[in-house]
This record gives sequence, structure tokens and C-alpha cells, in this order.
Amino acid sequence: MDKRIKQYFLSPAAGKRLIAKSILHIPSIVEALENRTVVIIAGTTNGYIVEEIFKLKNQDSDFSKKRFFRGISLPPKHAVNNEGRLSDESKFPGDVVIVKGKWDKGKTIFDVADSLEKGDIIIKGANAINLKSKQAAVLIGHPKAGTISAALQAVLGRRVELYLPIGLEKRIDGDINEIAVKLNSTSATGSRYLPVCGNIITELEAINIITGAHAELVASGGVCGAEGSCWIAVCGTQEQLSEVDALIKDVAGEPSFEL
Repeated sequence: MDKRIKQYFLSPAAGKRLIAKSILHIPSIVEALENRTVVIIAGTTNGYIVEEIFKLKNQDSDFSKKRFFRGISLPPKHAVNNEGRLSDESKFPGDVVIVKGKWDKGKTIFDVADSLEKGDIIIKGANAINLKSKQAAVLIGHPKAGTISAALQAVLGRRVELYLPIGLEKRIDGDINEIAVKLNSTSATGSRYLPVCGNIITELEAINIITGAHAELVASGGVCGAEGSCWIAVCGTQEQLSEVDALIKDVAGEPSFEL
């Protein structure tokens, strides 16, 4: 089979939209959206996922991804507390809990974690990804380990499936387990650090999930708003690359995330 290689440029925002679109190509998630419970824990990438789910279901909702997060990394001009949270959290909508296709408004992972069971889905963002080892990690500011603590009770206790959508701008080279030992030590300050096992979805996995082509990160960076962007080389058949062409064209104009 004749395969070719083509390069594409993706901004972080375009990457978030790409990851979000791939979620709806995963059979277990599609099935759970209809017949089970899906919990999308608040996070910037997950806001795009919620938008794609509601678009698919033609749900007329007042959901906005602008405050769909808890901790967040921002430039110094923004007022945040020691946990990386905005000083004004009045617009935080809670997590999105979808039960048999319907949004159960106002609920969070803490409300439903104990009732989740095998076949249900949790979608939770992460803060670090080692692409070689396929390791992911979550930063923790809450003294009781926050949302990941509630999620893991369901994942480890009752085999609820965990998905970790994470953009390539969060890649690191270090060993995540070794980093966790350092940042969680009694001599450290700042956020704690938890290695998390789950189904990792970066832009690379997203392209493969949607088109079947193999994607690889080959370069990164940019200026004038393209900071954090990446060049991706995609290997596939002509048919697959045509699909990738259309996919990248669809997400390339995604505006940067704004509060």
C-alpha cells in the first residue's frame, strides 16, 4: 500500500478542537453518551469536548467553556490564588455530567463518583505528558487531591474508564514518576504532582482515531500568538491524508482560548 508523508501546523487552540472531535469517534464513549453516564471534569480542553458533544446531540444549552476549569495557568496580569484558581470563581458552572444523553446540570464529579460503575466514562484533563513513555500527570493544589481523587476512586475501585485529553504543548521529557517523588516531598513547595494512568489522547492520537493515519511531532514553536504550536508529520494513504487535510482545515482557524 502506497503511503505518503505530509506536514501540518497546529496551534494549541486548534489542537484542543482536534482532540475534542476525536472523542466522538471512540465507540465506548459514543455508547456511554447514549446509555450510560459520562462525566467531563472541568478543564479548558474538556470545554471543547463538551461543545462537540452538545453539537452532536443538538442540545440547546447555555454551556460556555470560558469558565469551565478550576486551576489554570495564566499570565501574571490575572489575579489567581495559591492553587492557580481565579480570584473570582462566581461563573464556574461545575463539571458536565451526562446521564443517558441528558446533561444533569449543576452536578460535579464529587456528586456522582460513588454511583459510577463499569461502562461509565470519566474525561479528565492533565498537565504533563511524556510522549515516549506514554505517562501523564496532574498538578494538584487542593489539600484533598481535588477532582482526580474522586475520579480514581471510581476508576480503580469499579473499573470506570478514564480518558485523559492533553495537548502537545504540555509535553515534558522527564520521568513522571521521578518528578512526582521530588514535587511531593516534604522539602518541596507549590502544587503536588500525581502520575495518572488512562487513555491518553493528544493531537497525535486524535488524528489516528479519526483517520487511521500515523502522526508524529517533528517541530514546535512560533511567535505572534503561535507560541506553543507544533508541526506534525502524518504518514498515511492518499485517502487518509485527504481526510487529514479536511480535518486540519476545519480546526486551523480556531481562535485562542479567552476568559
